Amino acid sequence: MHATKDNMLPVTKPEAIGMSPERLAEIARVIDADVEKGRLPGAVIAIARRGKLVYSEAFGFRDKQAGVAMTKDTIFNIASMTKPMVALAALQLSERGELLIDDPLSNYFPKFADIQVAELNAAGDAITRKVAAMRPITLRHLMMHTSGLIYGARGNTAVHKLYPAGSGAAAVVMTGTEFIDRLAGLPLLHQPGTVWDYGFGLDVLGLVIEKVTGRSLGRYFTDNIFAPLGMADTGFFIPPEKAPRYAKALPKYPDTGEAQSVTPILTEPLKFETGGGGLSSTASDYMRFALALLGKGVYGETRILGRKTAEYMLTNQMGPEVKSRIEHTDPTRADYGFGLGLAVRTEAGRGRVIGSVGDFGWPGASGTHWWADPKEELAVVFMAHTPGPIRWHYRQVINALVYQAIVD
Repeated sequence: MHATKDNMLPVTKPEAIGMSPERLAEIARVIDADVEKGRLPGAVIAIARRGKLVYSEAFGFRDKQAGVAMTKDTIFNIASMTKPMVALAALQLSERGELLIDDPLSNYFPKFADIQVAELNAAGDAITRKVAAMRPITLRHLMMHTSGLIYGARGNTAVHKLYPAGSGAAAVVMTGTEFIDRLAGLPLLHQPGTVWDYGFGLDVLGLVIEKVTGRSLGRYFTDNIFAPLGMADTGFFIPPEKAPRYAKALPKYPDTGEAQSVTPILTEPLKFETGGGGLSSTASDYMRFALALLGKGVYGETRILGRKTAEYMLTNQMGPEVKSRIEHTDPTRADYGFGLGLAVRTEAGRGRVIGSVGDFGWPGASGTHWWADPKEELAVVFMAHTPGPIRWHYRQVINALVYQAIVD
């Protein structure tokens, strides 16, 4: 085992851990062909098995228009790949007795004490009345997308139209205080604890963490996750000296020709550090986080979460009483359950991607993706700026290419 200069992760040969170098070469063939066709600008892919990096490659362009080649240290918007980090941070605080995951949200932000739930007409385009929530929103609801605080851009109902579009859109125009005041004044779409529906739970939880710790979310992450794991290129703001490494999407979506870009632009400061989707990172940085979860809270000699806490986080928490809308958010995670901050596979023969019972992960809307498979001792990070529905295509393609290379 040795460490490479570019990422300092322990590295081994594929054949030493049951993977075929010839089959891994299929990844380059497929991605290079799609770069050539203009399907994606470029990508960085990292694969680890049994705690060692077995594959790490950069493809195509960091900035195709400028002709700048992709490199392994390229920085990407990881969007909702931020969310599992917020859940882990809250669990760290629970381990220290500083919060309980079933605490009511109103313990931290009293304006949520008298939250109401909207009832809609049959078309969904009008609120007919508002009723009191049957139970308080808890921190667990925030981690599981069962709070009823939905993303405005994820539907067309009268309630959706009241909410900000998404995490990035909110953080660009509102401070954390303004954001909390806005959400606390809106009706929920669902009774808390009844429906998995994608939304602002982890953004709100990030602000709870700030209130509990007296630190910005970024500072808490740096002190308790990034620095301990050696994640030197992960943060809510890309400073000028790192800006040249920031990847750009293709200017037009390949299937429709419509203009596209990745937002928010993280070389510009956000008004609040949004736990729902505000981080940028590199493939090797995020691999450290994935390996820490795969290691049940340990990466190398560093423990960032207790073993039983990590097992709890990575176990399905969504019972039959919860209506799941996961497939409406990410079709590639249809039939998955949900732990705390990420999706968890509960059955071997269901789902639209290959894997094992217990595999877990949560992707990003900018095109980035990761998952870990404890049974196969496997972690995969895919970084690309491919916003739009094509990101679902690459989640399935990379999944198939990685698993077909396992030969033991």
